[in-house]
Amino acid sequence: MEANASVEMFSKVLENQLLQTTKQVEEHLDSEIQKLDQMDEDELEHLKEKRLKALRRAQQQKQEWLSKGHGEYREIPSERDFFQEVKESKKVVCHFYRDSTLRCKILDRHLVILSKKHLETKFLKLNVEKAPFLCERLHIKVIPTLALVKDGKTQDFVVGFSDLGNTDDFTTETLEWRLGCSDILNYSGNLTEPPFQSQKKFGTNFTKLEKKIIRGKKYDSDSDDD
Repeated sequence: MEANASVEMFSKVLENQLLQTTKQVEEHLDSEIQKLDQMDEDELEHLKEKRLKALRRAQQQKQEWLSKGHGEYREIPSERDFFQEVKESKKVVCHFYRDSTLRCKILDRHLVILSKKHLETKFLKLNVEKAPFLCERLHIKVIPTLALVKDGKTQDFVVGFSDLGNTDDFTTETLEWRLGCSDILNYSGNLTEPPFQSQKKFGTNFTKLEKKIIRGKKYDSDSDDD
């Protein structure tokens, strides 16, 4: 009986919240419609032209991004290419990876999705074996590492999965949130609330995973696989 009563009470609360939200949306729409009704032809024409200009600017910006390699997750062959790529774009995410590291492959899957969703950001990957100077300069010791570059300068790093819930099963939304925290892409959610799959499972305080040395190399691996 108590359980049924709790469910019924929860349902009523949810119903009231939905009704209140619907009412607020309707009131906002009514207000916008009223504004349009009160406009004369010149004002409507001005509004239409303003919106068309905004659409044209957005389309031009999109084409510019695409021409610079945005909209796809690409591998670059060398350190020299890295410097050229970050010079061309305002926001860049570069995945420093190694083929034999499992967690790099996990990141690849999420970065492919985000590269198509966030055209404002360029998404790249670079094999650490081909970038010894760059890894030393950026102090990259753990694989995988994401370097977040803004206006040609490295602003932040995502090292391993410690910021992603310390799990291999993090969602694309979680990585999107973490990148949004560094303002390297336009995140529309709440930055103060990480979208982890289960707060009870992962909690909000993470402990760094134990890192081990990749055989014969100076890089640490944040994965259980060599």
